[in-house]
Parts: sequence; structure tokens; C-alpha cells
Amino acid sequence: MPEDASASFRPGRWLLLAAAGLALVWVAFFVRFHQQHAALTTENDSLRRRIEALQRKLEHPPADSTVERIAREEYGMKRPGETVYRVE
Repeated sequence: MPEDASASFRPGRWLLLAAAGLALVWVAFFVRFHQQHAALTTENDSLRRRIEALQRKLEHPPADSTVERIAREEYGMKRPGETVYRVE
């Protein structure tokens, strides 16, 4: 085996190459983790705002007349003994 070929296969070089490969994999993992964390943080903020808006709605429920109108118009509900005529 020529001297140049054996010099290129020294254990120190393989160790350095393995360490560089591991560092590259770790950096790729860290970048991916950071991207996922940023996306989840954005989604979490959006969901928190939606929850707050829904909680504000619960604090101020609609009037009974509004609930009755929605029940009649959107769900076709009626009072007992009442006849409903639909005009389309």
C-alpha cells in the first residue's frame, strides 16, 4: 500500500469527519426544531386570541329575542302548537 493512501485513512481523520457529520446533523435538527417551535408558537398565539374572543362572547350572551330569531330562521324551530309557513 502506498504511503499516501495509508496517510489518508488515519483514525484521527475519520474521527474528525465523524464529528463534522454529527455536527451537521445536529445543526439540521436544531434548525428544524426552531422552525417547528416558531410555527407552534404562532399557532398557539392565534388559538389564545380565539379563546379570548369566545370567552368575551360568553360574558355577554345574546338577548332571548335574538336566540329565538336565530332558532326560527336558521334551524326552523317553532313553539309548541305553532304552525310555520315557509315562503321561498
